[in-house]
Amino acid sequence: MVIPMPLAPVLSSRWLAPRSWSLSTYEQLDGYQALRKALRASPDDIVALVGDAKLRGRGGGGYDAGMKWRFLKDDGKPHYLVVNADEGEPGTCRDAPLMMADPHSLIEGIIIAAYAVRANTAFIYVRGELVHARRRIDNAVREAYAAGYLGANILDSGYELNVIVHSGAGAYICGEESALLDSLEGYRGQPRLRPPYPAIAGLYGCPTVINNVGTLACVPYIVLRGSDWWKQVGATNAPGTSIYSLSGRVERPGQYEAPMGITLRELLAMAGGIKDGRRLKFWTPGGSSTPMLTADHLDLPLDFDSVRAAGSQAGTGATMIFDESDCVVRAVRRWAEFYAHESCGKCTPCREGTYWYVQIYDRLERGDATMGDIDTLLAISDSMLGKSFCGLGDGAASPVISSIQHFRDEYVAHYENHGCPFSRQPALAA
Repeated sequence: MVIPMPLAPVLSSRWLAPRSWSLSTYEQLDGYQALRKALRASPDDIVALVGDAKLRGRGGGGYDAGMKWRFLKDDGKPHYLVVNADEGEPGTCRDAPLMMADPHSLIEGIIIAAYAVRANTAFIYVRGELVHARRRIDNAVREAYAAGYLGANILDSGYELNVIVHSGAGAYICGEESALLDSLEGYRGQPRLRPPYPAIAGLYGCPTVINNVGTLACVPYIVLRGSDWWKQVGATNAPGTSIYSLSGRVERPGQYEAPMGITLRELLAMAGGIKDGRRLKFWTPGGSSTPMLTADHLDLPLDFDSVRAAGSQAGTGATMIFDESDCVVRAVRRWAEFYAHESCGKCTPCREGTYWYVQIYDRLERGDATMGDIDTLLAISDSMLGKSFCGLGDGAASPVISSIQHFRDEYVAHYENHGCPFSRQPALAA
């Protein structure tokens, strides 16, 4: 069930304000009022409030944020909050605009979350290529320190928090939370064996909460206006709004804030429809690592559980649109090349599987593939899916499996035509 969806902006409500990234603008628009309210409550009350709001992580997994916070146990060790701002999923571009336009919403969310989990140090791990976003975050942190929102005795509450901003080195694998922790500690970014999980032994072996930028940016609104207000919009199992990155063959690509559970048909209407009046062919609901869907799924609610039930994942909300002129084999080949390049090489299924994906897709494009290559792609996928050390193997296999499931005839056409049939259709390829 999807609750009626007004389109009044929440997370993006300040984006068009003059100098929206500045502290003065943020304070004029209710900024840091939620922090004042949170500091008057107990940490357990804040955890309970976020849990009651059913806030689910916007980083891809859709985990219950309140439950994630409750996992941290007081064992005498320091607690840490780590912000995953290593936005690297192909097609995803929502954390960067948020950090650019409204960095203080993230800072305020960090302070409230850190207070709730009893952490006195927080780290923001920013993707190294997001240079301008890093500058905005750095400036916001400096402003917050100067205004007394960070540091010792925040707002005379007795609570202390220090925030450290760290730039990654451009590795996609560091978006995986345990690889991010290794990178943050100065090691090569590779996923850790689990258990133990970060809530037990995370950063420096201490209890750690890792949240995405979009998740933490939601927190001030929930604290300030309450969980009942938050649950008025969106899907009943995933309330609130989210930012969807709409790209590809649409008239107006960009970031669209909408309640969780909006359908692709509604998103496309907001973006002016498919470019040049063409027909939708396939699309990704949450980035290239999520199984692709087709025009048959236009009315699928884009919340975590509905998309999972349809055989895909809501992921990061990276909705990439492809029309009838696009070759599905060529699109998946590009993604396969990306995953082969970004595989950390720690486990054999992913390291070898992504390598052989690229070889087979090259053959399909060149025109010297065999019919057996299609079954080989599926066999490689079977050796990767659920058998790799982390989710990168699953993410690499998902578009391969789903594209063959929905468009096997197009793969066969590459074999029968000795290459991509779309390259012989200039009218469609234009």
